[in-house]
Amino acid sequence: MKVVVDTNIFVSGLINTDGTPAQIVNLVINGRSTLIYDDRILKEYADVLNRKKFGFKRSMIDPLLDFIRNLSEYVGADPINKAFTDEDDKKFYEVAKTGAATCIVTGNKNHYPKEAIVKSPSEFIQLYLAENQGKSTEAT
Repeated sequence: MKVVVDTNIFVSGLINTDGTPAQIVNLVINGRSTLIYDDRILKEYADVLNRKKFGFKRSMIDPLLDFIRNLSEYVGADPINKAFTDEDDKKFYEVAKTGAATCIVTGNKNHYPKEAIVKSPSEFIQLYLAENQGKSTEAT
């Protein structure tokens, strides 16, 4: 399943390694879901994860960014003429639509159009489990 992951999911997943966002990060890293991204998204990941207020070590961030660069799917996104509550989130939507993602996973659903493609972390895990029923009983 191809997925676009909003930056807040990576932040939450790295802060609380027992939470649902961490399960999503693990699904991506373990190759059970294919992360799709573009240069704008990668830059936002790097900028946000390197903020001092989060206290993430470079030894944690750099391998994650290298993984994304080397093992995720790059998409040259087409622009979409649609107004967003938070225009910074439009890039995730554009990549998802251009790259035919199954969904966008975000902790801020209200920043996106009310469409089925936009999923909260728990909605994504439910979808993942439903689509993989019988293949695995665990999300991580």
